[in-house]
Amino acid sequence: MEESAGRQAERKVVAVVGGGLVGALNACYFAKRGFEVEVFEMREDIRKAKIVRGRSINLALSHRGRQALKGVGMEEKIVSKGIPMHARMIHSLNGKQSPIPYGKKGQYILSVDRANLNKELLTEAETYPNTKLNFDHKLQDWSAETGQMTFVRSDGCENQIQADLIVGCDGAFSAIRKHFLRRSRFNFSQTYIPHGYMELTMPPINGEFAMKPNFLHIWPRNTFMMIALPNLDMTFTCTLFMPFDEFEKITTGDEVIEFFQKYFPDAIPLIGVDALKRDYFQLPAQAMVSVKCSPYHIGDKCVLMGDAAHAVVPFYGQGMNAGFEDCIVFDEIMEQFNEDFSAVLSEYTRVRVPDDHAIADLAMYNYIEMRAHVNSKWFLFRKYVDDILHVLMPKTIIPLYTMVTFTRTRYHEAVERWHWQDKVINRGLLFSGAVAVLGGSYLLIKNPPDISELVIPAEKMWNRILALKTP
Repeated sequence: MEESAGRQAERKVVAVVGGGLVGALNACYFAKRGFEVEVFEMREDIRKAKIVRGRSINLALSHRGRQALKGVGMEEKIVSKGIPMHARMIHSLNGKQSPIPYGKKGQYILSVDRANLNKELLTEAETYPNTKLNFDHKLQDWSAETGQMTFVRSDGCENQIQADLIVGCDGAFSAIRKHFLRRSRFNFSQTYIPHGYMELTMPPINGEFAMKPNFLHIWPRNTFMMIALPNLDMTFTCTLFMPFDEFEKITTGDEVIEFFQKYFPDAIPLIGVDALKRDYFQLPAQAMVSVKCSPYHIGDKCVLMGDAAHAVVPFYGQGMNAGFEDCIVFDEIMEQFNEDFSAVLSEYTRVRVPDDHAIADLAMYNYIEMRAHVNSKWFLFRKYVDDILHVLMPKTIIPLYTMVTFTRTRYHEAVERWHWQDKVINRGLLFSGAVAVLGGSYLLIKNPPDISELVIPAEKMWNRILALKTP
């Protein structure tokens, strides 16, 4: 009993600020290591809330996120509640549908519900006896020197805690990160893209999915696009991404239908005319922000993770996966440095900053690919070439999407390898083209064709021109 009491007294207190996806998963990782974990969330407990506030863009769970969930024994439970998506399904203006597989046969990403995933992670965190969840707790002040934290509740009551480590998982507009901004040599940037997003629901038809469910459906229209992800209740969540000024041009229900008739005609009967007219005006288009900062830590007292460290636009499906990977990377470094916070935090910044900046840039790039490049014959040809080369040389040529989505290759290394591969393949295609031209020229010189058979006599040509002119 004395030994047990001694261990209790020695337990370090970890305060996780933010009870969202990354905060809840982090709580599980720290609790598993035996720390005394306190989670502080500004909102009410979403498991009891009648209305869940916050973002609702469907999430695409892939390898990195699954590995992080596996680390706390949650992978199977979450995967069982997701819908596999094996390919993009491209919807052309004429209604034609063309699948573009994500990877090799058997590789897929999962459509998962954000709110349900958050609830499952909070419930899992609560199963650890050394974890306490505190809802309706807004951070008022904290000290990076002492670890003293003050929270205020909606009824005005204050709650103070002394933490050995403060983990900021409180989103893109992090209250923890504001303290970092007061310190010298902290780099920070945020970029709002000129596009917003709006969500619409595509209901089931006769109790079944309105479209093929095992695809991420995309309507690419060059400067904007719509996507649709399947849900377990047989609905699709459709998200329209478009410049804000385009959203603002549409002011009436009839203009909504006119717009969809022009750009997404096949979606109108699936969503419904009345639903489109109603839902388009329920909420204004929402903004999307990309955040980069460094370093991610202050001394041995505080560290940023998830969107608080690196909010990304949602176009590579890696926002949650990158946040979850933060948790497993931190845990791996904790193991490496024997839980010495002073060594762990600086190493975490060194390792993670270049990767998170790389995925932020890739997410921006992928928006252009999704809304425009997927319509390009060159893009489809290059994807085909990349896939063939990957089959022939699986260890030498690996498509960028495969590295990012189906492996834990570090993001910045994936980008560097992608640039190298791109250069090699493009040069190879150029060389092959040059060889083909030279070879063809050589054969023509070696075996010249009979010119008289190729040239139409001038008189016949003249007669044909005259015939064209005659009505």
